[in-house]
Amino acid sequence: MNKDKELKINFNPGHVELVEEDVCIPSRKVLVTGATGLLGRAVYREFQNKGWWVLGTGYRRARPRLLRCDLLDEDAVRGLVQDFKPDVIVHCAAERRPDVVERHTEAAVNLNVHATGTLAKEAAGSGVFFLYISTDYVFDGRNPPYGEDDSPNPLNLYGRSKLEGERETLLHCPGAAILRVPVLYGEVEYVSESAVTSLWVRVQEGATESCTLDHCLQRFPTDARDVATVCRKIAERGIQDPSIRGIFHYSGKEQMTKYEMAVAVAQAFNLPSSHLIPLTEQPASEAVRPVNSQLNCSRLELLDLSVEPRTFRSAITDCLWPFLPDKRWRQTVFH
Repeated sequence: MNKDKELKINFNPGHVELVEEDVCIPSRKVLVTGATGLLGRAVYREFQNKGWWVLGTGYRRARPRLLRCDLLDEDAVRGLVQDFKPDVIVHCAAERRPDVVERHTEAAVNLNVHATGTLAKEAAGSGVFFLYISTDYVFDGRNPPYGEDDSPNPLNLYGRSKLEGERETLLHCPGAAILRVPVLYGEVEYVSESAVTSLWVRVQEGATESCTLDHCLQRFPTDARDVATVCRKIAERGIQDPSIRGIFHYSGKEQMTKYEMAVAVAQAFNLPSSHLIPLTEQPASEAVRPVNSQLNCSRLELLDLSVEPRTFRSAITDCLWPFLPDKRWRQTVFH
């Protein structure tokens, strides 16, 4: 922490006094893109709670305390980096919905690839440690688990766009770090914000109708809060140790299909699950998904940069309890 001076007005009966006080200013600064999203919010809070000076950006969902910035505007990005002078940039902003990428490819590529290249260039030019968030969908899922050095072979446009973002990152900022993560959930603002928490709606349909859920594709649901902690640990080490660069993997350890996740959610809240029907054929969707893109996370663990993932049952309970019918009022407090 650095110290600075701040003027403060003291009011006492019959007396007003202007005094100068010491205030602590965080010495380390981080720029978090996509700070309105599920992971970006978690990253923002994690750094802030650990004493960093955090500037978060958003665009359509920008809100008070966040900066509205179009990451496709190269001049705006350049001005932002030069004015704020961060020590670290954590690039969370992305179009992360595979089916949306298939429908709106140009916009997704602009954000996932071109904006990433712009940020990487500015980071390199300003000596900023750059951390790019990528995905397990860069792999085809045919031969898991996947290490950092295994050859990517994405099956869908989303995976391809994130892989191109990785290449842009390392091309323009060779000292950058890339963190690949699987499907995320966490402290959502609405249940459909995550493919994991969106299963809550299916679980609650038990009183009215049965529903089928995928029991083919293997997933490793991961809490965004754990990913945020890993991001901070990588950043703190990365600004001191130039060997912290290249590709890292982080993932939850519990292997589950969507059907198994939904059953686990039902059990966590003592709700019936008999209406949930496992579908053992790969579901039809606009974007083809890998069957099992499990990540080998040993590099992070060897460097002591990992964290033990929260158990799915306890973490999903944390995330969904505000959405119980008798607790919806709490969303205004916690979300």
